[in-house]
Order: sequence, then structure tokens, then C-alpha cells
Amino acid sequence: MLKTLLVKLLASSFHVTRFFDRIQESIFHQYVLQTLSGPPLMGYAERVGNTNSGRLSFKNPKKDKEGKKEEVNVEKLQKMKQETISAWTMRGLIQVIQGSGLYTISNALEDCVDDEGEQKDKEITNEWEAKAAAYRIFQNVARPGHKYIDEEDLLHFMKKEEVDNVLPLIEGATETGKIKKSSLRNWVVNVYNERKSLAHSLNDTKTAIEELNRILSGIVLLVIIIVWLLLMGFATTQVLVFLSSQLLLVAFMFGNTCKTLFEAIIFVFVMHPFDVGDRCVIDGVQMVVEEMNILTTVFLRYDNEKIFYPNSVLATKPISNFYRSPEMSDAVEFAIDVSTSAQNIVDLKAKIKAYLEGKSQHWRPTHSVQVKDIEDVNKMKMALYVNHTMNFQNFGEKSNRRSELVLELKRIFEELKIKYNLLPQEVHLRYVGSAPPTSTNA
Repeated sequence: MLKTLLVKLLASSFHVTRFFDRIQESIFHQYVLQTLSGPPLMGYAERVGNTNSGRLSFKNPKKDKEGKKEEVNVEKLQKMKQETISAWTMRGLIQVIQGSGLYTISNALEDCVDDEGEQKDKEITNEWEAKAAAYRIFQNVARPGHKYIDEEDLLHFMKKEEVDNVLPLIEGATETGKIKKSSLRNWVVNVYNERKSLAHSLNDTKTAIEELNRILSGIVLLVIIIVWLLLMGFATTQVLVFLSSQLLLVAFMFGNTCKTLFEAIIFVFVMHPFDVGDRCVIDGVQMVVEEMNILTTVFLRYDNEKIFYPNSVLATKPISNFYRSPEMSDAVEFAIDVSTSAQNIVDLKAKIKAYLEGKSQHWRPTHSVQVKDIEDVNKMKMALYVNHTMNFQNFGEKSNRRSELVLELKRIFEELKIKYNLLPQEVHLRYVGSAPPTSTNA
């Protein structure tokens, strides 16, 4: 009983510390998808009087084989804090994620009705279905003929407080107050990928806790046998000497294995530097966490090659985690001719500033253009330091933003006629062909 209680307390504390914020965010995203895919609540009185407002309905086949729906109060969940949530509530939230589909976002994103007049549920099982769901939501929420969703459109489906929480989630919506179709599509795809990673993390954590429980059960069983022998009087001096010798032999044979197991447990449950889906850098190689167990962690390299690392080895290595990093910075280095006028450099800085401020959903306004060095009296090495509005977990998006920035720099160079010219080079020419033929007199 004591062993079971300790394992339950460890699991509850671990889940609250590592996953509460992600579960809270994932359930709210799922509620937004369900609300925007359903029928609108046109009037203010209807929104106020609607008892289902702020509630997420989901099916839990593990608890109800008839497929009846359960509800989660999303408004109450958003007000909960990690420090005050109970173990029972946390267990219920985990069941919402696991029970409504480990790798999918459930609840209808399709306006279809079954024979009994109930709305069917449409699960998203891949990114293509996520993009299709985003298209259907856009058609459901946006006014006919409009190429964006504005705040007024959202108010037909949810309350003002919920709209204020939704707009910052979608790229560019906070600045313009409008949601483009492409931004909505990217957000739905990100929600699906995050939900899938969260489900994988919870599943792997559950497996790791079960493995730990089995290990502790074996240890407890051994202790119970020894105590039982002592209480029953069977443990004579010869028996104790025999058991001690056997334990020494086992310790000699499996001592290193036990040390490795203990280090792995500390790494998984105490250090826990990453979760499934996190993008990490280990030994200079960028990889994504695919699976996490007690003894090993499986990574996917950039070319989708699987790499298995023992957790006891990972515990001794520095690990860079992009997912847990704050907004990250970037740098673009370039060189211009030393003859470039001071006015051109001032204009260059002004145009870079205008571009970054115009792309506020991608870049922070704080940036720096610095002259690093002058080489060979003809080349000024310069660098542009910028801050992204994201970390580099989504490395493809980061690369796209940087590529657009480099192309914009090229356009600015052409507009200001900023060039770089090599110094005059001395060229030596030498004829290396065959010797001309000589004529002979007959």
C-alpha cells in the first residue's frame, strides 16, 4: 500500500509539474475548434443564457461504452493554477486527453447530423485533415465573400472574453484584428501536432511509471519475503549468511545495471529535460524526441534516422531544448564595399527597421545593425541581429522567416545600389601551347 501510494503521488506530482500548462492549453484549443465548427449563437441574450457556453463536450469510450458525452468547464479550467490543482482534477484532465483519442482532436469539425438528429464527431488524424478542418471552420465563421474573419464574426460564436483569448493565438490577428485563411490553417495544424505530441508524452510517461511500479514491486516483494522469514523464525544464521552471499553475488553481477537504472530514473522523473515532440540539440546534432522510456530515449534526426540514447548517458550531456526556450534571436552577416557612403548606411538601417516593424507578427522591433570589421581596406563586414517572435521548435517556420529577411536585404541592396567590389587583381598570362613548327630548306 505504501509503495502504491508513493507511486501515485510521484505520478500526480510529475504530471502537474510537467503537463498541466500543456493540457490546459490543449483543452482550450479543442474547445475553440468545437465552438467555431458548430452553429453560431447570433444574439447576445442567447450567448448569456446558453448553459453550454464555456464547456467542452467529448466522448470517453473508456468510461462509457454507449458513447455518451462528458463535459469539461473550460472557463473554470482557465482560472486554475498549477499550485492549487488537486490530484483528482489532474487525473480527470489526463483522461480527457487520453479518452477522447490519443493522437487526434475529436469533436465535430464537420456540419453533419446522424439519423437521431445528433451532430457526428469528426476526428483529425493527420495534417491534411487538419487543413480541411480549418477550411470548413473558415467557411462556417467568415461572412460570405470575405477573405478574413474579424472580431465581429467570432462574437457570433463565443463571448468577448473568449475572443480576446483566441486572437493572440493566431498569427497576425492581434495587430490587425483579422484572421486570414492561411493563418487559421497554420494554427489548426499546429494545434493538431501539439495535441499529438502531448498524447505521446502522456502515453510514454504512463509506460515509464508502470515500469517503475513493476521495479518497485519486485523490490517490495523481496523485502516482504525477507521480513516474513525473520518473523516466522525460518531465517537462521546459516540462512542469513546464505542470503547475504547471494545478495553480494547479485550486487557484483548486476551492480552496474542497478546504477544505470537509478540514474535513468533520476533523469526521467527529476531532470526531465524534454518531452516527446521537443526539438533538441545533443552533441551538435539537432533531433526531435520520438519516444521516451525508463532506460532509453528515441530521437528522430533531421533525415528521419532513429537514434537510441541510453538515459544514463544523456544525464551526463548538455542538452539544448528549443521547445522550452523563450523567443530566440538570429543573425544575418553580410559585407559591403568600404566606399559605401554614410548616408546609404543610414538609409539601409531605416529600411531594415521599417521592414521589421511591418512584420511585427514575425519579428520584435528591437534589432541591431553593426559594423564588425574592415578587411583588406575594401570590405566592411556587417551583421543584422534580430529577435523572432517564436523559438526554433518549428524549424521550418524559422527558416522561412529568415529566408524572407535575406531576400528583403537583397532587395534593399539593389534599391540603394549598395555593392561590393573586389580589389584590382594582378593577372599574369603565359602561353602554354606546343611550339610552332620550323621550316627546313630542301
